[in-house]
Order: sequence, then C-alpha cells, then structure tokens
Amino acid sequence: MVNSGLPPVLPPEVRALAQRLGAAGRPSPARVTLTQAGTMRDGPTDRFAPFSARQGIDLQRPAFTWRARTGPLGCVAVTDALQDGEAWLEVRFLGLLRIAGLRGGEEAARGEMMRYLAELAWAPDAILSNPFLSWRVLDERTLRVAAGQGAARAEVELGLDEEGRIASARADDRPRHEGGRFVPRPWRGRFHDHRRHEGRWLPFAGEVGWQVEGRWFTVWQGRIERWAIA
Repeated sequence: MVNSGLPPVLPPEVRALAQRLGAAGRPSPARVTLTQAGTMRDGPTDRFAPFSARQGIDLQRPAFTWRARTGPLGCVAVTDALQDGEAWLEVRFLGLLRIAGLRGGEEAARGEMMRYLAELAWAPDAILSNPFLSWRVLDERTLRVAAGQGAARAEVELGLDEEGRIASARADDRPRHEGGRFVPRPWRGRFHDHRRHEGRWLPFAGEVGWQVEGRWFTVWQGRIERWAIA
C-alpha cells in the first residue's frame, strides 16, 4: 500500500458522517480494541456455535486482528486477520492441532479488506485518520468506500440510518471460500443498537450473511461487550 502520508481529502458528506459519529481527527489514537460474544457458523445447514472474541482494528491503515474461541468449552481457536495487505486465517483445536489455515493470496486479501471497510462502523476515527481509504457519495444515505491495490482492491457500500449513522454494509462480490477455491458472492452486514460510548456513536449489535444460489443466510450474529480506543 502506497500513500502520500497526508490526511485524506474527504467529500463533505463523509466528513459530516465522521463528525456525527464523534470521530477525532489527527493526531488521533491508533487502534480500537473490542470484545464480542455471539454465535456463528460456516454454511446455511450448519448449526450456530457460540463464540467469544477480541479484536483490534487499526485506524491509520487497513489492518485488523480477530481472535475467537468457539466449540465445546472454547476448545477451537480462530484467528482472522489482515496485516500489511496480507490475509491470514487459522483454526486450531486445543491450541495445538491446526484444523485449517490460509495465508496470502489476492482474493483472500480482498475479502479481508471488505471486512475492514464494513467494520468502520466500529472504528469511525479511521474515516478521518486512514489515508488509504477513498470515498464516493451515491446519495445522502449511501456511501462507497474502497481500499487496496490491483486485484486485491475492495469496495463496500455503506448505508446510513435516519440519524445518519452506519447501519449496513454490502458488497456484490466478496470472495467466499468454497471447496478449496474462492467464489464471489453477494454479502451484507447489518448494524443496530447504536449507543453513545466514549464520545462516539457505535452499533453494539450486528449480523453478517451471504447469498448463495439465490438464498440469503446469516453466518455471524454478535454483540459488543467492551470497546476502547488508544
């Protein structure tokens, strides 16, 4: 990723969004940390399993690390991350046996970049502080934000609620790992239970789903338990 190091030049509508959400401009904190709890699954016929997770979201570049525990007694550890433009996914049983893993690849990086862009709802300071983001205004309640380069470049559409807060995120072609390969699928997230917390408007609940063969199904439902910025 290459940028000038200068603060991003934002459309007035985007700067107004940041102001409504309580985002701080530069010099700003560098990272958001949060904890979550909820349920998740891989596919439409799988059962939901409870999880707990801790996540760090970088405010000055597209990067995050999500570490979760799931399965019986939390015996399955999941790491999902985007660092230095590279995707990283790992699943381990009892911390030792590696069940699944993936590192690198443009399609994987593009998918993780879409996650970062959607989760700006939980990291609104990045709107002002992250110079790698580019924005387009579609209408008064719809924005598009993009980041990345080449085949790994990603774009997500953000929808605002009546109060002008981020309420949804969607993409028509997020790469989904299926049968050892990536398939572009429609994908969406919904945010709700917005609260004023540490001077910012944040959604404390959300869900994420995919569309496969014309059918939408939810794969993640969660709530924010703690949120901090530093």
